[in-house]
Amino acid sequence: MPHVLLIEDDASVRDGMELVLRRHGYGVETAATGEQALALLAGERGALVELAVLDLMLPGMDGFEVCRRIRARSAALPVIMLTARGDDSDIVTGLEADADDYVVKPVTAPVLEARIRAALRRAEPSGQPREAAPDLAGLVIDRAGLTVTKHGAPVALPPTELRLLLELSASPGRVFSREQLLESIWDHTFLGDSRLVDAAVARLRAKLEDVPAKPRYVQTVRGFGYRFGPL
Repeated sequence: MPHVLLIEDDASVRDGMELVLRRHGYGVETAATGEQALALLAGERGALVELAVLDLMLPGMDGFEVCRRIRARSAALPVIMLTARGDDSDIVTGLEADADDYVVKPVTAPVLEARIRAALRRAEPSGQPREAAPDLAGLVIDRAGLTVTKHGAPVALPPTELRLLLELSASPGRVFSREQLLESIWDHTFLGDSRLVDAAVARLRAKLEDVPAKPRYVQTVRGFGYRFGPL
């Protein structure tokens, strides 16, 4: 049974989301502040958490800082952020803080549950048979072990960035549109937000590229989308 941590200071919203998720079979932990959430994650109950739903507007430590601290603790934990206004600045800052996805409140139960399922699928092992991982100009992608190293040093990637790298590197030279990546990585079969793709690419480049402004691995094809290589 997947276990979700809800970080939301509005008790009525938090209780409503908890009720919906429990009805769908999820285990749920709750926190009203970022400080409570980080303490929970550091304790015994934190080992159960497989995904965090994080409100940006929290008392005390805001959601942006909570997301950064979660990422510093665990690159693998998916984070979906909640924003009440849907302001571009909030969304962009949240994505830059390493959130995997965002949802604008008020959110319907089916949408929230669908986003959670999609994020959990992105975090699942690939199930691919192990084979020799090719060395791509110092970058080694182990598709079965779901690990990435650069010049022998491990590169910690959250699930969304890892899925993005796996998708692009599976077909070097192929150009993927933002719409294709939204559907394959985020499972957004409806009209999605290309900022999710652009933010994930920017974060991936910051971790992989020697000079992110001049990428060798994840390249932009203007007017079309992104491709992996040529190196």
